[in-house]
Amino acid sequence: MQRHLLAAAVAVLVAACASAPPSSKPAAAPTLDDGARADVALLETTDLHSNVLSFDYMKGVADPTLGFERVASLIRQAREEFPNTFLFDDGDTIQGTALSDFQALPGKLACTEQLAMYKAMDALGYDGAAIGNHEFNYGLAFLSQVTGTPYDVDDSTKQRCKGPAFPIVLSNVFSAKTGSPLYPPFHVVEKTIKAWTPDGSAIDVPLKIGILGFAPPPILKWDKRNLEGKVTTMGVVEAAKRYLPELKARNVDLVVAISHGGLNPSPYDENMENANWHLAAVPGIDAMLLGHSHDTFPNAANPKSRFNNMPEVDNERGFVRGVPAVMGSFWGKGLGVIKLALARKDGRWQIDRDKTHSEVRQICVTPKDCVAPDQQIARIVAAEHAATVAWVDTPIGQTRERLSTYFADLGDTSALGVINAAQREYTIEWIKRERPDLANVPVLSAAAAFKAGFAGPEDYTDIPAGKVTIKNAADLYLYPNTISAVSINGTTLKAWLEKSAERFNRVDPAAAEPQALINAKVPTYNFDVIQGELAYTIDLTRAAGERIVKLALRGKPVKPEQPFIVATNNYRASGSGNIPGLDGKNIVMSEETTNRDVVIAWIRAHPNLDRKAIEASPVRFAPIALKAPLTFKGRAGQAAVAQANGIKGVKQIADNGDGTATYTFEPR
Repeated sequence: MQRHLLAAAVAVLVAACASAPPSSKPAAAPTLDDGARADVALLETTDLHSNVLSFDYMKGVADPTLGFERVASLIRQAREEFPNTFLFDDGDTIQGTALSDFQALPGKLACTEQLAMYKAMDALGYDGAAIGNHEFNYGLAFLSQVTGTPYDVDDSTKQRCKGPAFPIVLSNVFSAKTGSPLYPPFHVVEKTIKAWTPDGSAIDVPLKIGILGFAPPPILKWDKRNLEGKVTTMGVVEAAKRYLPELKARNVDLVVAISHGGLNPSPYDENMENANWHLAAVPGIDAMLLGHSHDTFPNAANPKSRFNNMPEVDNERGFVRGVPAVMGSFWGKGLGVIKLALARKDGRWQIDRDKTHSEVRQICVTPKDCVAPDQQIARIVAAEHAATVAWVDTPIGQTRERLSTYFADLGDTSALGVINAAQREYTIEWIKRERPDLANVPVLSAAAAFKAGFAGPEDYTDIPAGKVTIKNAADLYLYPNTISAVSINGTTLKAWLEKSAERFNRVDPAAAEPQALINAKVPTYNFDVIQGELAYTIDLTRAAGERIVKLALRGKPVKPEQPFIVATNNYRASGSGNIPGLDGKNIVMSEETTNRDVVIAWIRAHPNLDRKAIEASPVRFAPIALKAPLTFKGRAGQAAVAQANGIKGVKQIADNGDGTATYTFEPR
C-alpha cells in the first residue's frame, strides 16, 4: 500500500507542473453555509487514438472532421463559458495513426523524448487521465516509457522516462509479480472554484475531486502476447469498491470514474468489457466519463442510438442509473461535457440532478462546417508530423488493381486478399521452419476490413492502381496487431464463418418493403473473410448459425473433423469475437511481428500486384427471389467498383448528399 501511495504522491507533484487554467491553485477553505451553489464542468476527451492533427496519413490529406487540434479549440471555448472546469482523458490515446506507429516502431522514441500526443495534451493542461485497452498494443516497456511510469513487472526496466505532465490513474490492473497497481489507483485533483453564497455573493472555495481509472478487463485476452503472466486485472465494480474507501478518506468532495468502457445492462461479470451500467450503481460514484465504444452519449437526437431504450438510462440529459455521465465520441471528433450543478447541503457539496446535464460538443456541425484548429498544436508536433509523412510515403511496390473495401461486406477481397495472402505465406514458411509436423495441414488465413464506413464516407480503404507505399499498407491493416495462427477443425471453421455471417440480417423473401442487409450491431471488423483455396456460400434467408450452406476446400466439402491452420491476429486468436472453439488454447504460432509488417514484407517480395497474386473471393451468396430489394449504405458513386471486382447485383438507388449513397443488393 505504501508503494502505490508514494506513486500517487509523485503523480501529484508531476501534475503541478502541467499547463492549466489560472484557477488551478486551491484557495483556503472558507466557511460555506448550506444553500451555497456552484457550477462545475467536467470536460472529457476519449479514444483520441493519436489523432493529434486533422490529417489522414493514409490518404496524405487534411481531414477537418477529426483531430485533437480542433477539440483543443472546443476546450478553450468551454473554459471561457464555464468558470470552473476539470479536463480528463478516458484512454485509447497513444495508438491508432501512422504518427503513433512511427514513434513506437521505426521512430524509436528516446527516453528523453515525449510522445507527440502527450505534448499536445500538455498544452491544454489536463487534470488526469485513464488507460484504455489500446495503450497496451505496443507492449508494457513502451507504455512504461511514454507514460513516465516505471513498472515492477518481470525484468522490465525501472528507468523513469519523459511522460505527460498530468497524472494517470488505473484502478484495476496490477503487476503479476508484486500485486501492486501499475499506476496509482486514484488521485485527488484540488482546485479553487468560484461559488455563490446563499445571498448571491461570489466566493472562491477549494474543490477536491477524486478520480478512479479503469481499463476493460478483457485486455488480458486481447493483448495476451504483451500481458500474459505480467499483469492481472480486477473487475470494474470490484476495483471501485476496493479503492473508494481510501479515496473518500481523503475528504474529497466528488468522485469521478474515468472508465474506458461503454454501457451494457446484461448481468454483471468481472471480465465484462462495458461494465459502466453496473459501475453507476456503486455507492460513492458521483459522475462517469465513458469511452471505448466509439460512440456518443447522450445522443437522443439519433433514433438509432443504442442508448435510447436502455433501462435506467437517460439518453437526453446524460444519466446512467441516476449518475451523470458522458462519452465524447472518438478520434477527436467531439468533446464530452458534464455540467454539474452543485448545492451545499448537510455541510457538503451535493449534485443537483435537476440542474445537471451532459452533452457532446462536436467539432463539426456538418462535414464542411468545422471549428477552426488551435494553431498551437500543429506547431508543437511539426517535427513529428513531418517525419511521419516522410516515412509513410516510402514506396514498397506497385499494383495493377484498385484495392478497396467499399464492398468488403459483399465479399470483395481486392484489399483483404492482400492481407490474407501475406498472412498465409508467412505462416506456411513458419511451419516449414518450426513445425514440420504440420506440413500436411491446409493453411488458411482470416482478415476483416477495419475501414468499411463506420466513421463516415471517408472511412474506407481505397488504393488506386500504381505505386504502393507504407501508408497504403497501413491503410490495409490499420492496427499494430501481431500475427498468430490457430489449429482448428472443420466444425470450428464453420462456426467461425457462421459468426462472421451474423454481420447480415435475416432476409424474408416475401417481404413487400425493402430490408436492411447489414446488422448494425455486428461491427465490420468481426466480418472475417477466410481464404486459402476455400469457398463457401451464405444463405441470408436462414437463421444465424445456419447460414453457411456450402463449405469446400479445393472443390471438396469440408469435413467436421478435418484439420486446418488459420493465420490471423493476436486478438482473434486469443478469443476476441466470441467465436465458438476459439479461446486462445489452440494457438500454434504467436509471433512478435505485426500483421502490418507481414503485409509490407509480402508486398516487397511480390512488388507487382495483380489478380493472379490476389486470390479470388471465397464468398458466395445463395440466390434469393426477392419481392423487395435489400438495401445498405456505402460510399456514393462506387457501384462500378463492385462490378469490376466481381460483385454482382449491386445498384446505387439514392445519393444521400453527405458522401454516402443507398445501394440495393440482389443475391444471384
